[in-house]
Amino acid sequence: MPTEFEARLEELETRSAFQEDLLESLNKALANQQKEIDRLWQANRILKDQIKKMELDYGDKGDENAPPHY
Repeated sequence: MPTEFEARLEELETRSAFQEDLLESLNKALANQQKEIDRLWQANRILKDQIKKMELDYGDKGDENAPPHY
């Protein structure tokens, strides 16, 4: 029969193991989120560059071809 000290030590070791597992899971999730954020920033930059290129190529011609109002 384990002593009170041994039981407490075992409980602490068990909690520590669960916390280590949780910490590892959270680190993986954080790394995945950072990769996704980086991917989204890159996609955003590409879209901004495409919009700038379109503005330079076509200019702001929105007023030239406005439909008549009835």
